[in-house]
Amino acid sequence: MGELGREWPLTGRTEELQFIDRAGRSGRGTRGVLLSGAAGVGKTRLAREAVAAAVRRGAVTRWATGTDSARALPLGAFAAWTEPGGGDASRTLNRTLDALLHGAGPAGAVVAVDDAHLLDDLSALLVHQLVLRQAAAVVITVRAGCPAPDAVTALWKDGHLERLEVQPLSEPQTAAALEAVLGGPVDSTTAGRLWKLTRGNALILRHVVESELEARNLRRVRGTWRWSGTPSVSPVLADLVATRMGELSGPLRDVVDVLALGEPFDIALLAQLVDAAAIEEAEARGLVTVEQAGDTLWAGLAHPLYGEARRAALGTLRARRLRGRMATALAGHPEHHGDNTLRRAVLAVDSDLPPDPALFTEAAAHAARLMDMPLVERLARRAVAAGAGFEAQLLVTTALAATTRHEDVKDELAVLTAMAVTDAELVRATLVRVPALAYVTSGPAEAEAVLGEAEARVRQDGFRLQLTALRAYLEATQGRLARAVECATTALDAPDLPDEPVILASVGLVAALGVTGRADAMAPAAARGHEAAARSSQLGFLRAPLTMAQTTGLSLAGYLRDAEVLAAAFREEVKDQEFGNELSGFIMGDAELARGRVADATRRLREALVGLREHGNAGGFVYFCLLSLTRALALAGDLPGARSSLAELEAEWSPSLAVLDPELALVRAWVSAVEGALSDAITLAHEGADGAARRGQHAHEVLALQTAVCLGDTSVAGRLAELAGRVDGPRVRAAAAHAAALSTADGEGLRAVSALWEETGDLLSAADAAAQSASTHLRRGERAPAHAAAARAHRLAQACQGVRTPALLEAARPVPLTRREREIAVLVARGLTNQQIADRLIVSVRTVEGHLYRIGNKLGITNRRELAALLLDG
Repeated sequence: MGELGREWPLTGRTEELQFIDRAGRSGRGTRGVLLSGAAGVGKTRLAREAVAAAVRRGAVTRWATGTDSARALPLGAFAAWTEPGGGDASRTLNRTLDALLHGAGPAGAVVAVDDAHLLDDLSALLVHQLVLRQAAAVVITVRAGCPAPDAVTALWKDGHLERLEVQPLSEPQTAAALEAVLGGPVDSTTAGRLWKLTRGNALILRHVVESELEARNLRRVRGTWRWSGTPSVSPVLADLVATRMGELSGPLRDVVDVLALGEPFDIALLAQLVDAAAIEEAEARGLVTVEQAGDTLWAGLAHPLYGEARRAALGTLRARRLRGRMATALAGHPEHHGDNTLRRAVLAVDSDLPPDPALFTEAAAHAARLMDMPLVERLARRAVAAGAGFEAQLLVTTALAATTRHEDVKDELAVLTAMAVTDAELVRATLVRVPALAYVTSGPAEAEAVLGEAEARVRQDGFRLQLTALRAYLEATQGRLARAVECATTALDAPDLPDEPVILASVGLVAALGVTGRADAMAPAAARGHEAAARSSQLGFLRAPLTMAQTTGLSLAGYLRDAEVLAAAFREEVKDQEFGNELSGFIMGDAELARGRVADATRRLREALVGLREHGNAGGFVYFCLLSLTRALALAGDLPGARSSLAELEAEWSPSLAVLDPELALVRAWVSAVEGALSDAITLAHEGADGAARRGQHAHEVLALQTAVCLGDTSVAGRLAELAGRVDGPRVRAAAAHAAALSTADGEGLRAVSALWEETGDLLSAADAAAQSASTHLRRGERAPAHAAAARAHRLAQACQGVRTPALLEAARPVPLTRREREIAVLVARGLTNQQIADRLIVSVRTVEGHLYRIGNKLGITNRRELAALLLDG
């Protein structure tokens, strides 16, 4: 990345460049533009692009710059075109004008003046004359808020120049600029963080990126650029920020430093810590912003980098003293604000105050309810070190379990269990320990053993019911669904069940209902679980698997829009929390994939996977993410990517997640399908359906049989018709209609099914049904309806962002082959030998050779290369 010293590509400024071009060619009497904006926003870059465009048109171009030093000299900015010697100002001005315009031909001249607010009066008059005489097109930049000479100001006030306020880059523009300069996809969270930090200022963005690359905080992970850690303020960036802030007196520095350590801060409390007049001065100078919320005025720094720069410059002792004073001020006003405890603890933990274990424990619990697990761990560990007991250790373990820190959590679980003295403490420890063992460290065997030990030891009914709720959670994820429903119902029917077992039982019940085909019954349990999670400091983080179970059930039932709305709401809820974008990203990506937005889903799932891996995450979250990602890659026709992702997925498999085995079979089916082995793919889909049926996972069975239908299987209409009477939601009805139409080769019926799938929001299945309709009509020689169905399939495939299923490929490249001949032809095109094809299809090599002979005769081709060109895209 040493090439970042070159000029960054200009991204996201098309509208501004078009405005400048129109202003320079205007026939309304204006011949140019004045660009105004904050320092570093990109005015100069836009002006240079305008000049470069003029050069390409053949115009003569001049570039002048206003500076403080040149301002002391008449025509100082235009010294390069001013003849030495005396003469009156008027003659000197005219000679300079002539020199500027010398050599201008039919394309005319363009004069650009950067930082025109710094021009001396005679230079400003020269620019004014250029415009009034329409001798040249003029591009001027001025810094917003800085006084400019009257001659410059008059140009736009009197309508001689168009004025354009250059705005900072938007978040999408910032993302595009980052991807252009880094040469690859940038994680959306990274782009968002950099945009918030730099406020879209192009110059600051460049320096931050270069600084973070140098510090290796910004790096490519699995093909995606990702920023982790806190900003490192390089000397260049520190100088840039210091210049923007200006000279800080002692009182002003106190204001900025206090806010750097704990913004936003109540103005009334801030005035107890620093000079009140300095607060007013800081606001007047644009260092501080003041906003009102209710009856309280809050002060915050005007730019995020002000805080970063000052924190980097603060000495350790000064920072500790200031934090201590801030925490003490907050403690003196306990009536202030709901998060006062958490703010006090965050300040106090790194201050010169003596440690307060009770405060740290209470604040860690508050942070847990906000799902900020790194902060939970930090505060709870300090509480433990200061002498806090079981409650603080429980929070340490909770934080590690929530972020699946495999290398640490097992030791901390042992410490927690040893600290549990009463039955109540043992149960609370077990509620954290068992899921951590099952999904993070050891697997279900040890988790079951620990749960069994607790069940044997605890006698009181209320505590035993809490363990029953935990068992519901385990049974559901391992695919023992009837038992899961029984345990969850028993626990949830009990009066006064604490929040933690309510969460566990709710997740287990929602998961079981969703996969068994009773999605319409999920809502009450899901709502109760979410309410309990919002209150719980111990298991509040389980709102992620609860949301995952609920969106999965909705998606399996065919309530795809509802699933997407729920996933988006969860993403909005946790987007600003540590680890929130990763947890919500794979849930949102799965919902997008179900709707058919394959490219969007692939990008989101890749980002989530990178984040999950970077957090050291193992177990369920990574596995679930890989299930969706592998399917997305296969649907997009990315065979190498799908194979690699499938290998990762299979390596992550655990018996703790056996409920997802049908989905694993379907992922394998789609990978086989993209390889061209449709017989294998249909067999795998049936394996998934059979396994789901044995466990009573009828919603998964429907999805598996629907997948077989989309791959061309005509044998499952009867079973889907049976399931239509026992499974909730629109998916089973549409799948049954799809299977019936395909089994009878009903082209019009398939087109009607495509419309039905589109109505449910399943554009992928709609595209496949339309493609199958086109192929069915074409085999019968019905060209008009075939073309209509093919056009529909193409439209839907475009909406699915480049999806490439076997049905769509067949409709797009129709050839007069039987299904078996086409399968062999595609396998040949994929590079398999005759022996490999025979082994895969369980036929003889002679049979393969016979099919290839007939394929060659039908298509008039003589070699495998021609076959690949005919059937494959590139």
